[in-house]
Amino acid sequence: VQLVESGGGLVQPGGSLRLSCAASSRIDQLYSMGWFRQAPGKQRELVANIRHSGETSYGDSVKGRFTISRDSAENRVYLQMDSLKPEDTAVYYCNVATFTPSNYWGQGTQVTVSA
Repeated sequence: VQLVESGGGLVQPGGSLRLSCAASSRIDQLYSMGWFRQAPGKQRELVANIRHSGETSYGDSVKGRFTISRDSAENRVYLQMDSLKPEDTAVYYCNVATFTPSNYWGQGTQVTVSA
């Protein structure tokens, strides 16, 4: 499974960004799709994921601010990020888990929240 992320960039605190991840496989045949992030000097952490069933999970630090969604027809997953904070600055990675199970990662997209 190949993954291509887009939508990162520089935004001011309180602003919004939407990340997109395009998958080379049908996402309705995958166990889950999601987003992780890694800030300098920190471990990679879960931001959000959406499972085959449609159930979603979010990291505690983004609950109420970020929303994950998918478009099965386009084989895409999105991350809408609102009320961004400087501590959201990180490289964001798209992740896919299959039923095999196997894990696949995108190349990452930089999100910088700064005035």
